[in-house]
Amino acid sequence: MNVITSYEFDELDFNVIVPETQNSYWGEGRTKDGIIQSFRNSFPVGLRLQSGEQIGWARATSDTVYHAYIYDLQVMPAYRRRGFGNRLVKDLLNHPDLKRVTGWMLSTRNQHRLYRKFGFSDAVPGRYMTMIRTVTGD
Repeated sequence: MNVITSYEFDELDFNVIVPETQNSYWGEGRTKDGIIQSFRNSFPVGLRLQSGEQIGWARATSDTVYHAYIYDLQVMPAYRRRGFGNRLVKDLLNHPDLKRVTGWMLSTRNQHRLYRKFGFSDAVPGRYMTMIRTVTGD
């Protein structure tokens, strides 16, 4: 199976990405416009077949030197357990604009084993903090 990696926003199929993201545990409640804007303002990677079918994607935000954060890594159900999750992580870590980044972070409920293969480990307790802010209209 010949799978193509792309780092171009315009080559992502949001007719696939949006509903799959909205059906994920982390994407519940996200809007179509919000999902598309989040990819536009990130460093994306997409996997597609030669036919153009989108089979996987992920994105990272970064200062391109010291820090990057991985978001929204997904593989379509029919293509899971074939190494495409590994390929997406590898492709993100080797993204042309992110090759120099020394510190990577992410949050996951269930894919710890995947990320540990690439050197990720559990965060130091008490070091990282989070805030979820409810934004209201102007």
